[in-house]
Amino acid sequence: MKDKDMKLVIGGGVIVLFLFLSLVAVFYTPYNITEMNMKLKLASPSLKHIFGTDKFGRDIFSRILVGGQVSFFIGISSIVIGSFLGSLLGMFSGYVGGYIDEVIMRISDALMAFPGILFALMIISVLGPGITNLIIVIGVMNIPYFIRLTRSETLKEKEKNYILSARIRGVKRREIIWNYIFPNIRGRIIIAISLSFGVAILTEASLSYLGLGVQAPYPSWGSMLKESQIYFLRAPWYVIFPGLFITLTVFSSKLLGEYFREKYNS
Repeated sequence: MKDKDMKLVIGGGVIVLFLFLSLVAVFYTPYNITEMNMKLKLASPSLKHIFGTDKFGRDIFSRILVGGQVSFFIGISSIVIGSFLGSLLGMFSGYVGGYIDEVIMRISDALMAFPGILFALMIISVLGPGITNLIIVIGVMNIPYFIRLTRSETLKEKEKNYILSARIRGVKRREIIWNYIFPNIRGRIIIAISLSFGVAILTEASLSYLGLGVQAPYPSWGSMLKESQIYFLRAPWYVIFPGLFITLTVFSSKLLGEYFREKYNS
C-alpha cells in the first residue's frame, strides 16, 4: 500500500471510528454520564470501567463518547460555516475585483490581525459560553483563511482561456464562479477543510479547557482535561484518555489533509 493510501486509511479510519462511537453514544453509553458514585472515585481502568472513573466516580469512557459528540458537532459545524462563507466571499472577491475586492480583503485582514485565541476569548466574553457561541466564534475565525485561499485560486483561474471563452459566450458571472471556477479549485478547498477540522477540534478543546466552552455537567474533551490535571500523578488515566482522543483526532485530520494535498497536487 502506498504512503498516500496509508494516510487515508489511518487518518480517515480514526476519524470515522471516533465519529461512529460518538453517534452510538446518542443511543447508548455504558453508564449515565452524570451519575456519581463516590465509592468509585478515581478508580483505575478495569473491565467495568475500561477508562477508569473521574473525581466523582463517573465513567470516563462514557463521558469521552458524549464529549466526542460535542467536539465533532462543534468542529464540523464551525468548518461548514467558515468554509462556505469564506469560499463564497473569496471567489466573489477574486473574480469581481475592484472596490468590492478591496473591502472584503480589508475586513479579512482586520479579522486575521487578532490572534485566534484572543479573538475567541473576546467574543465569548461578550456572547457568553456555550455550544452555539463556540460554533459561531470558531466559524468566524476560519472565514478569513478560506477567503484568502479561494481568492488566490480564483485570481489564477479567471485569467485562463476557458474563463475568457465563457465570458465571450456571455455566460453569467454567477454561473462562471460556480460552474467553472469552483470545480477547478474544489481540491484546494477540500485540503483546507481537512486541515482546518483538526484545528477547530483543538480550538474547541482549548476554549473548553479555559471554561469558555461546554458547561458542566456535560462533558467535552477540553473540559475533561481541565478537571483532571490536578489528579495527574494520582490518576494518570483521567488525563491520558481525553488527551489521547484530542491528539489522535488532530493528527488524523492532518493525515487526511496530507492525503488530499498529494491527491490534488499530483
